[in-house]
Amino acid sequence: MAAASDSFDRTSRLTTIGVFVAMVVDGMDLQMLAVALPSISSDLKISNVMAGALSTYTLLGMGLGGILAGWISDRVGRVRVVWWSVLLFTLCTTVIAFTPGYWQIALIRFVSGFGISGLYSVGTLLATECAPTRIRTTVLGVLQAGWSVGYVIAALLAAYLLPRLGWRPLFFCSIVPGSAALLLLWGMPDPPSVSAIQGSTERDRSRKSISEIWATPSLLRTVMLWTTTSIALQFGYYGANTWLPSYLVKDLGVNLQNMGWYVAGTYMMMVVGKVIAGYFADIYGRRTIWIGSCLLTAVYLPVATSFATTDNVAYVLLVFGLLYGAPYAVSATYMSESFPAHVRGTAVGFSYNLGRIGATLSPLLIGMAASRYSIGLGIGLLGISYAVCGLVPALFIKEKQFDPQAVERVGVPSTTTARIAS
Repeated sequence: MAAASDSFDRTSRLTTIGVFVAMVVDGMDLQMLAVALPSISSDLKISNVMAGALSTYTLLGMGLGGILAGWISDRVGRVRVVWWSVLLFTLCTTVIAFTPGYWQIALIRFVSGFGISGLYSVGTLLATECAPTRIRTTVLGVLQAGWSVGYVIAALLAAYLLPRLGWRPLFFCSIVPGSAALLLLWGMPDPPSVSAIQGSTERDRSRKSISEIWATPSLLRTVMLWTTTSIALQFGYYGANTWLPSYLVKDLGVNLQNMGWYVAGTYMMMVVGKVIAGYFADIYGRRTIWIGSCLLTAVYLPVATSFATTDNVAYVLLVFGLLYGAPYAVSATYMSESFPAHVRGTAVGFSYNLGRIGATLSPLLIGMAASRYSIGLGIGLLGISYAVCGLVPALFIKEKQFDPQAVERVGVPSTTTARIAS
């Protein structure tokens, strides 16, 4: 194992900036659907369950696309996968502006999901391999905040466009930042830890990544634990994120313009929460901040939805935004440091994206709860999934097991190579 660099050089910084801009577009894409959902439901005359299914179709594509992207990135490199992922979901999102019917939108959202998840899974992995250990979670916290910045932009655009022009022009807006991300990432090299694997002639590690994970009990156990954690995290996060705008409009009677501003404020606080969580995780440890943010969210969700009113909901949402996205500031670093380089793309892609099972089911189940009871009740019950999400890593997953910047030597066993010094 070659020693990992503790510097953050110009190429690594530029690559990370490119991923940040791409994450902004990724966040815009997901949030555009969420804020437009009440308008789409009304325009196309579809039920709550069918409306929630649009997010489900997206998440199905994300689950399949993320697993595939992680595996491919171990074979052809991270940057190429990220670039094509950005191109795919930018084109799909733009096309929705011209799509006439429900099932056409559903198909496009499914295809778009491949690109959205490919960027998220491999883009965050790329950033962990660029950033040194001492500031890695801070960098990833800022990167994850880019996702929330995209949410804010989409919410602000919705506040202006939805009451005036409807939902279709909203989806056309992603083409500008998407093009900027493609230009920034064009021609960027992979980190040395990835390039070394691609150049290996003695052992084609990328081709054997799946079989090696399956044959190595410690790797397989870690994959299963992170998969369980990811299911719980995404069940909670995507359920709340998808239905928050509809909760404001339908349960609390907030108008569309104010809804856009409230959602934007929530995501501005999420930006702050992610940066703070990332910074503290570099100081106090990944596991400590992970547990704290998950369990605080688990307690806050049912309390917030029980006591929220039209008068106080703006303040309730500020605390909500600070908490419920914070685990994402830690997740990419914590998970990436759990696996050696030659199987990292496959392991992270599988662990996180099989977790889309939770993200896929959650919007549908809240839609069913909304039909019988209320959206607020469904969101409040998501606190259970955040509790599970916090407890699994707390009990079973060590932090800082491998260094994503370290260059592996060919033939070194995965259980001993590239460990981070405590």
